[in-house]
Amino acid sequence: MSTAKMRNIGPKSAAWLRQVGLRTQEDLVAVGSVEAFMRVKRAGFRPSLNLLYALEGALLDCHWQQLPEERRGELLVAYDAAAALLPPPRGRPAAAPVTTTHVQDDDGGAPAMNLFDSPGGDQDD
Repeated sequence: MSTAKMRNIGPKSAAWLRQVGLRTQEDLVAVGSVEAFMRVKRAGFRPSLNLLYALEGALLDCHWQQLPEERRGELLVAYDAAAALLPPPRGRPAAAPVTTTHVQDDDGGAPAMNLFDSPGGDQDD
């Protein structure tokens, strides 16, 4: 940030923010912590959630670790909603939902033998 140093914003975070067009505290206030975090992610950087908390702490003028758990939860919900609107990464298909298939034998009782089960039980040959 080009104006006075903001709390919780170190050199790397400040550089990321400058590169996404957020150069002053007023810029950060105007977009909010979640949108600022999303801009950094959309730019291709890989910030952790600590940056999201640091941005919110900078806006509230408190250390990022002092954010109440309730506010952290609200930020995560807002981030998840914003992230769901992002397009999939280029060159890679969007991840499909993961499903689990359970196979049962014809009796409908116990599951079928696993690949590593031996027919005689727990005997070592």
